Amino acid sequence: MFRIIAIPLIAIIYFSDVRFGNWYCTIIFTLAGISDALDGYLARKWNQTSKLGAFLDPVADKLLVSTMLLLVVSNVELQRGLLNELLFIITVIIIISREITVSALREWMAEIGKRANVAVSVVGKYKTGIQMGAIGCLLFQHDFIGLPILLIGELMLYAAGVLTIWSMSIYLRAAYKAVQHD
Repeated sequence: MFRIIAIPLIAIIYFSDVRFGNWYCTIIFTLAGISDALDGYLARKWNQTSKLGAFLDPVADKLLVSTMLLLVVSNVELQRGLLNELLFIITVIIIISREITVSALREWMAEIGKRANVAVSVVGKYKTGIQMGAIGCLLFQHDFIGLPILLIGELMLYAAGVLTIWSMSIYLRAAYKAVQHD
């Protein structure tokens, strides 16, 4: 629930003139990401799962990531250091499209009793980690202790874009093989 509640809070701060707003956005986003990892870890460790949690977890992830990417894209013209706005926007579209496609694929595979065939892959986990780091940097926007955080975020987003395509191809191949044998 924290991730869902964090979304409008981050959006309000992002578009406000609050002093240190970029810090607040980045901190809240980071806490949301940590809460996701902690929630998953504790659920597995204590074997505490629920149908509501199984539904809300991926929804919260998709809402958080998609909204943050849209926030960053809405400000793309104002951000200095973006090497190519079109490439940036296309990368965001690819990431959001993949999230929708894989969610639909998992739902369809669950309906036909083959949900396990499209379980989270290692590439998908790396993609998520790099993507979350990229979003945090892109929300922060400013140099920090001499590091070009915005540029680092942009490069991480491009890496996440490549991993996005790779992981989606893994899921699509697995689904194709699963239904091909029927």
